[in-house]
Amino acid sequence: MHVDVRDLKKFYDRCALGRAAQRAVRQQLLQMWPDAQAQVMAGFGFASPLLGPYLASAERVINLMPGPQGVMPWPVSGPNVSVLCEETLWPLANQAVDRLVLMHGLETSAHPAAVLNECYRVLTPGGRVMFIVPNRGGLWSRRDRTPFGFGHPYSLSQLERQLRDHGFVPERYRAALYFPPTSRRFWLRTGNFWETVGRRLPSYLAGGVLMVEASKQVLAPRRPGLPEAVRRPLRVLEGVSSPEAKPV
Repeated sequence: MHVDVRDLKKFYDRCALGRAAQRAVRQQLLQMWPDAQAQVMAGFGFASPLLGPYLASAERVINLMPGPQGVMPWPVSGPNVSVLCEETLWPLANQAVDRLVLMHGLETSAHPAAVLNECYRVLTPGGRVMFIVPNRGGLWSRRDRTPFGFGHPYSLSQLERQLRDHGFVPERYRAALYFPPTSRRFWLRTGNFWETVGRRLPSYLAGGVLMVEASKQVLAPRRPGLPEAVRRPLRVLEGVSSPEAKPV
């Protein structure tokens, strides 16, 4: 079940905890993807808190928001790039996107397999996608006071298995949100410290969200010719009738 777009906007724009969560996840994303120079970049779900830094460098930015969630215009200043879409039928051509970010899009969908199929369809060969999902073993997935407490949380092995089943190759992973999902000032003020310390721990022990980067795997096309010939090898003197002995 998707979280309503008004609740998401309220959490990330007006809530101190939401702003801290946005800052921590975006920092990790920028370390993995410093820029998107001359690339087409898209987000699905509620990825707008992460796409802002790429507006200046990317060739184009598209913010896809699923119908069950709702849509809002974004960015606040500048031309709108947000699009309301069916979660399993995106208004994008095949192989149109170089970089793709999903946040609050996969774990809340009633059709995750179809969402992954759309991710595969719109990515260019070798394109990259970043999946940001609640960590099944983390605290954030156990509190419904934040958007990460809704939907289906994942363990790293579960997510990687699902990605491979849909033609993706997991490349790198990180975690974020090592501080607890609380609005107490102590934790918010020391959030950067806990993010730094948490990166030294196994992500499945403490991280509130998993960030898995995957690439689109494209199988080499089968070419006719030699394989067909090998299946039907030519025998020596094939088609020549057996020689007959001549009388002396």
